[in-house]
Amino acid sequence: MKTESLSRFGVTSEHEFSGKWITAGEFLQLPHWNVFHRQLDAEARRRIENRVRNRHILFRRKFSLAEIPEDAVIYFSADDYCKIYLNGAFVAQGPTPGYVSHYHYQSVDVRKFLRQGENTLAVHTYYQGLINRVWVSGDNRHGLLLDLESGRKNLLASGEDFRCHVHSAYSDVGISGYDTQFMERYDAGAAEVGFETPLFDDSNWAMARMVPHAEYQLYPARLPALVFERIAPKLVQWRAPNRLFVDFGAMYVGVPELCASGRRGDAVEMRFGQELEPDGSVRYHLRANCVYQEYFLLSGKKSDRLEHFDYLSFRYAEFILPEDGSVSLDCHSIALTARHMPFELAAKCRFEDEASRRIWELCVRTIHYGVQEQIQDCMEREKGYYLGDGCYTMMTWCLLIGDVSPIEKFIDDFLRTDSINGGLMTCGNCSFMQEIAEYPLMMFLLLRFYLVQGGSCDFVRERLGKFRSVLDFYRENYAQGSGMLANLDKWCVVEWPQNMRDGYDAEITEGRVCTETHNAINAWYVGAIRCFNRTARMLGEEEYPGEAALIQAFQETFYDPEKKLFRDSATSSHCSLAANVFAWFFELPGEEQCRKNILAMVREKRLTQSLLFVTFPMFAALCRDGEEALMHDLLTDDGAWLRMLREGATSTFEGWGKETKWNTSLFHLTLSYAAVFMTPWPLRETFSFR
Repeated sequence: MKTESLSRFGVTSEHEFSGKWITAGEFLQLPHWNVFHRQLDAEARRRIENRVRNRHILFRRKFSLAEIPEDAVIYFSADDYCKIYLNGAFVAQGPTPGYVSHYHYQSVDVRKFLRQGENTLAVHTYYQGLINRVWVSGDNRHGLLLDLESGRKNLLASGEDFRCHVHSAYSDVGISGYDTQFMERYDAGAAEVGFETPLFDDSNWAMARMVPHAEYQLYPARLPALVFERIAPKLVQWRAPNRLFVDFGAMYVGVPELCASGRRGDAVEMRFGQELEPDGSVRYHLRANCVYQEYFLLSGKKSDRLEHFDYLSFRYAEFILPEDGSVSLDCHSIALTARHMPFELAAKCRFEDEASRRIWELCVRTIHYGVQEQIQDCMEREKGYYLGDGCYTMMTWCLLIGDVSPIEKFIDDFLRTDSINGGLMTCGNCSFMQEIAEYPLMMFLLLRFYLVQGGSCDFVRERLGKFRSVLDFYRENYAQGSGMLANLDKWCVVEWPQNMRDGYDAEITEGRVCTETHNAINAWYVGAIRCFNRTARMLGEEEYPGEAALIQAFQETFYDPEKKLFRDSATSSHCSLAANVFAWFFELPGEEQCRKNILAMVREKRLTQSLLFVTFPMFAALCRDGEEALMHDLLTDDGAWLRMLREGATSTFEGWGKETKWNTSLFHLTLSYAAVFMTPWPLRETFSFR
C-alpha cells in the first residue's frame, strides 16, 4: 500500500496570492451570516436569512503576452464555485468545498491554452445560497480569487480591473433533493452566452468590486482536480417525431451535452433519469426525491449549444421538442461529460467465483465514477460529505487505488468541525447542521485503518489529541455514573432505514434528546476507546483511561445472562441483531457462548436486518474470527449485491433493492464497501481491539 504524501496527486505547494478577492457589487451590501450551530438550536436556524440565491456571476479580463512562457499556472479559488476558461477553452473548475477558516484553492497548468499577444480569461462563478450538504453557502459570501504566474512572475491577478456581470441565461425550474440544487432553464439567447470567447463584447459590463476584509484562510487543495470523460450514448432512438430517447449504458455523474436549433424562445424539454418507467419512458421523478426536468431555450440562431452548469446523476435522457417541428436536434452532438477523481485500479479481487466477480466490478465502477472532490454518499439527493458513510467509502477507495494518503484530508476535514461542536458534525464543509452520534466514533476505525495500512505515524500522533478531545466531549456531556452514555442531543441512527434495525428497542427519533441508555451508541463509544488505545500502544503514546471499567459496565448494563446475548437498552429485554453485532465487532462479549449465539443469529437473519451500518462490522467480525466462508456466503446472497445487479444496477444502490426505502438513491457509494472484503489486506489486525 502506497503511503506517499498527497503531493503524489499533483497537489500544489503553498502559494501567496497577489490577486484580491473580488465580487459583484450586490454582495457588498449583504450581512455575512453565521450558518454554524448545534443541530437542535432552532433559534440559530431562524436567524439565517439567505434571500440571495442561484446567482451565476461572470468575470472577464484581457491581458497580453509578448511570448508564450515556458510554464504557466493558474491558482484560483471561488465561493461557492467556479469554472475557468482561457481563450474560449475550458480549463478547470473548483474549488473543493471548505470552511472560511480553512478554504481551498487549486492550481492548474495552463501553458497550452495561452497565445502570444492578446489573451482572454473568463470565469463563471456561482453562489447557490441554499443551506445544504453541498457547499458552505447561504452565508451571503461570494467571490473569486485568481493568480496567473510563470515561475515567480505574476502575469495576471484578480482585482477591480476585472469586468463583472450576472449571467442571465440561468433560471431555476425548482429545487431538487434536500435543497441540493436548482434545476436549470438555460437560455441560449441570453446576452452573456459566449462570454468565454475572445470576441465577446463586455464593454457594458460593470467593474468587479473588491471584497473588503476577506476572511478566508487559504490552503492548497489536497486532492487532485476532477477529470472529465466524454461518454457517447449507447442508444439514440426517436420514440416519436418530437421525442428522442438516449441511453448512456450505465450510471454517471456529470452534465449533458446537446446542440439544437429553432426559433427564438423554442424550448427543448429535457428529462434525465436513473431508470425507466414501465412504458419505457425516462423516470425523471427519481426515487431519491429529485425531479430531473430541465429546459433548453433556443436563440433562433443556426445552432445553440447547451451549457449545463451543475451536475446530475443519470443514465437515461429524453428530449421533447415542440410538436410543430420547429426545432432541429443534432443527434451527433449528444453526449454526457462525466466527472470524477482520477482513478487507476491497483487491487484485485481475491475470489474467483462469478458472483464475486460481478459484485467486485459493480463496486469498482461505483468508486471510479462516484468519488468527486470529496467523498459523498448519494450522488443526487444530497451530494453529502458524510462522516459515517464516508469512513467506509474512504477505506474502499484507498484499497482500490492502493494509497491511503487521501484519508489525511478526510480526517482533517471532520476534525475541523470541532469549532462548531466538540463532538464533531455529521456533514463536513457545508452549511447543513446535523449531528449523528455514532459517526465521530466511527472515524476512530479509519484512523486505525490508515495506520495499519502504512500511513504516517507522525500524522496520527499529531492528531491523537484531537481524537482524545472527541472522547472527552462524549464523556463530559453524556456519561452517567456507570460511565455509559445517555441523554444524547445527537441523533443515534443505529441502522438505516429504520425498518432494517431488527426492532431495535430504544427511542432514537431524530430531533429529540435520547434519554435512554442504549446499546449501539455505547458499543461505539467503548469501541472507539479500544481503537484509540490500540493505536496509542502502536505509537508508544498515552492510552485513554477507563477502558476495562467501561467494558465491564457495558456487560453489566446490556448483557442478558440467560439468553447470553446483548439487550438493546438498559430497560429492554429485546436483543436485536444490531445490538449484538456492534458488541461482537468490538470484542465485548465476556463468554464464548455469547459469541456463538451471535453467530447463530447472523446465520438465521443473514442480511434481512442489516444494511449500511451493521453489515460492515458484521463482515469484519466474521473475517477476523475465522468465519470467512459465512462472510462470502452473505456477500453473494441473492438478496444483497446480487439483487442490485438483478435490478439493473451499474452503481451500488442505497439499499439491497430499489424498494428498500422510500427514497432510495441508485448511485450511492456506501455499499461499494463490499470490495473491502474482497481484496487481500490485514483486516484481522485492523479490527482486533484487545
